[in-house]
Parts: sequence; C-alpha cells; structure tokens
Amino acid sequence: MTDVFTTRIIDVPTGSEETVVDLTGDCEAFLREVSGGRDGLLNVFTPHATAGLAVIETGSGSDDDLLSALRELLPQDDRWRHRHGHPGHGRDHVLPALVPPHATLPVIGGRLELGTWQSVCLVDTNVDNPNRTVRLSFLGG
Repeated sequence: MTDVFTTRIIDVPTGSEETVVDLTGDCEAFLREVSGGRDGLLNVFTPHATAGLAVIETGSGSDDDLLSALRELLPQDDRWRHRHGHPGHGRDHVLPALVPPHATLPVIGGRLELGTWQSVCLVDTNVDNPNRTVRLSFLGG
C-alpha cells in the first residue's frame, strides 16, 4: 500500500480575548476527506510564536481552568523583556514552551483516536492577533 501525505491550512478566528478553540471537528472533517479509512498520524501545527495546541477536555470548565492556570504561571505584567504589543505581551511568547505549537495524534481506520473526553484545541493568549492559522497534515499507509 502506498503511503499518503496530505496537508491543509485552516483559518481560526480567535478574537480579541484569550481563548481555547476546539479544533476536533475540523480535524475529523479533514480526516474523513483525506484518510481513505487508513491508519496513520495526524499532525496539527500552528505557525505562531504566541499560540499552542493542547489535547484537553472542553465544555466542562477545563478550557477556562487552563487559561486561569496560564494567567497564574505567566502573569500579564511588566516583568517580561519582550515588550512589543499590549502590556505583558512577552508572556505570550513564553506560552509555546508550556503549550507546544504542535500535536501528533493516532488515526485508526481513518478516525482520530482520542480518549472519551479529549479534544484538540488551539490555545491563544495573544489578544493582539485575532486570526490564526493551523496546518493539518495526515500521513497514512
């Protein structure tokens, strides 16, 4: 069987507030279209220095808890050396060290293999950039 590699960029509006955006539906739709029912890997990547990807539970408060925890770990104040953008923006540039800009996930039979409560989410604390892009790439065989 021939290996298949397909990639696509999606636009994700994030607005002007810190946010966690659930991308699971986008990932599933992409895999339905390109996987052909194959097993493989889905790589999700955001090419931004101030955003990351997390696999977490959403809708029960965990997404808000994540943002609260990030505010405690990375306060929005004047301690940061990176100083362009809104006050405290330097902390947004530290975010990808804690919430990486990539995730690689198993695909079984063309379907994303997540746990019952897991979702693929874009985490964006940068209120200066209301639009993001995410690259979805499927490698299957």
